[in-house]
Amino acid sequence: MNPQSIKVACSNCNLRELCMPLGLNAEDLELIDRMVAVRRKVKRGASLFRNGEVFTSLYAIRTGFFKTSIASEDGRDQVTGFQMAGEIVGLDGIVNDQHTCDAVALEDAEVCVMPFEHIESLSREVPALQHHMHKMMSREIVREHGVMLLLGSMRAEERLAAFLLNLVQRLHARGFSQSELILRMTREEIGSYLGLKLETVSRTFSKFVEDGSVEVKQRHVRIIDTDALRRIVNPQALL
Repeated sequence: MNPQSIKVACSNCNLRELCMPLGLNAEDLELIDRMVAVRRKVKRGASLFRNGEVFTSLYAIRTGFFKTSIASEDGRDQVTGFQMAGEIVGLDGIVNDQHTCDAVALEDAEVCVMPFEHIESLSREVPALQHHMHKMMSREIVREHGVMLLLGSMRAEERLAAFLLNLVQRLHARGFSQSELILRMTREEIGSYLGLKLETVSRTFSKFVEDGSVEVKQRHVRIIDTDALRRIVNPQALL
């Protein structure tokens, strides 16, 4: 067997609640087990897929962190999102049967490969799966609206506070601390995503440290005063 491609059963996965529909019976779970073709390892810095590649599958992140990005007109990478374990990447390819962004691993990662033709056929047999797919697509639309609001109307402090609160909230849902996190992305990548220059990101982090809201040691961030960050940003606008 190819060590890069290990079959995995969704029914025994500890991330099932995060990326699969809830309330499935044993028969439905057995069907969904068949949906996952293989498990694939992706080394840090390697691409899961690239802009322009033919779309064939969605990917459930089992371990690790990814960033999605597109090349801007001047050739720079514009980061469009960060994805972590329990989240799905590849939805961008559904519309035109080809990917519209690059997905790159920010650390060694592992994904479950779900061929889209399997998902479509199973969705007809398992209504809960179809509903779950619709919710994922809707969540992506809401997230993009949140990013547009963030970039269009928020100051640098609001953008970074919203980013940190959102990140720690998503990590907490996966069993991690609700106040401490390791930033898998660089400050430059954070700036690209938030529409801020690297210097502005660094300066804003420093201000949060001076205010006593966060503690920063290289990539390790500890949120000391969550309420202070929440006061900076409107909680309804968290992306």
